[in-house]
Amino acid sequence: MGKNQHVVPDGNGGWNVKGAGNSRATANFEKQSDAVKLAKDIARNQNSEELTHGRNGQIRDRSSYGNDPRSIKG
Repeated sequence: MGKNQHVVPDGNGGWNVKGAGNSRATANFEKQSDAVKLAKDIARNQNSEELTHGRNGQIRDRSSYGNDPRSIKG
């Protein structure tokens, strides 16, 4: 499982995509929706999670890709 991908405000009105534990951003975007798209693509490739933070820093949405222990098998 790869690093979870976080979409966080950059402090200048834009949005960064950052891997969990990374000090530097993978990418920077003006629009949050563009950052979320890249973060979801990376999370899919790494079988990890994408977490979208609001301007206040709190997680407001998340998507899990890969081995989700809560998934229901039918």
